[in-house]
Amino acid sequence: MATKKQGGLADVIAGQTAISTVGKQGKGLSYRGYSIDDLAREAAFEETAFLLIYGKLPNSTELSQYKKKLHGLRKLPAGLQLILEQLPANAHPMDVLRTGVSALGALEPETDEHNHYLIADRLLASSASMLLYWNHFHASGIRLDTETDNDSIAGHFLQLLHGHPPDPLHEKGLDASLILYAEHEFNASTFAARVTASTLSDVYSAVTTGIGTLRGNLHGGANEAAMALIDAFTSPSEAEIGILQMLQHKKLIMGFGHRVYSVRDPRSDIIKIWSKKLSEEKNDSRLYLISERIEQIMMQEKKLFPNLDFYSASAYRLMGIPTSLFTPIFVISRISGWVAHVIEQRANNRIIRPNAEYVGPEPSPWLSIDQRS
Repeated sequence: MATKKQGGLADVIAGQTAISTVGKQGKGLSYRGYSIDDLAREAAFEETAFLLIYGKLPNSTELSQYKKKLHGLRKLPAGLQLILEQLPANAHPMDVLRTGVSALGALEPETDEHNHYLIADRLLASSASMLLYWNHFHASGIRLDTETDNDSIAGHFLQLLHGHPPDPLHEKGLDASLILYAEHEFNASTFAARVTASTLSDVYSAVTTGIGTLRGNLHGGANEAAMALIDAFTSPSEAEIGILQMLQHKKLIMGFGHRVYSVRDPRSDIIKIWSKKLSEEKNDSRLYLISERIEQIMMQEKKLFPNLDFYSASAYRLMGIPTSLFTPIFVISRISGWVAHVIEQRANNRIIRPNAEYVGPEPSPWLSIDQRS
């Protein structure tokens, strides 16, 4: 393990993983060896989750059985519904998910029989149910039936949100987004989840740790901030003027650059295509054109490229998803990556406990209270 001194552990190798490659020369972004381009184009999110959690791509029978299994795990226990009803209407949706996962851990605790694989599947299947049960209860007083007939997690989310079967293009676009967000090596929330797992804590605690870490604006809130930025402008020309002014005043532009990518975020190109498709389907290109102009200015002025969060914002808006639910969608997807890392950590565990460089005062003699100035 490296001992290089870097702020934020930049460039420090903190462990080994066989789950994904991020920013590696000649390998790009891949999940267990499969290119993100192939997965986003050819796979369903359920296939991707199976790959991450179970270590291989499912065959057609396995995928059909897995989707059926997840379909049967959407219903929330009555005790969890009651807890969600008690949370305030103005709670942050990330707090709702964090509380929901933690509560489910008390209601359905991890045991030898109810193991990390079963918990991963339960959380993947029920996280949208938790979020939207709370959302509808406080918005309209409806106790939502969380068992939809849609066989995909993306379609289930959209059907719960809107109250009707989703537009097929919207469902496919959200499904692709879930694949893109599913895993990203030792990012902050995944590493935090692994630290928790390394103490031999339970899966729910590790996932709750991940949610708490992802809640921070520097990690999970960039797509919401990107939407606020795009919403601030009514046209590409107005966006150009506004962004140049923001840069002149050294304001942070969220959704650009990435800690581990130096040239481009490979996920951004994929979600940008979906943003354009959704704009064309809706016959409303305003958000897309504003986003594209901002991208051009940021490259021209700062040589910064958009990351996954930037075009995800307009894509989600075009699907009719409220901005407050953008980061929770990240959670619904990333549960697959988090639990995959928990399983990997447990397979060859040693408690994660790095050293720190002390920069405090030198040893001092004790002074009685009367001697202190």
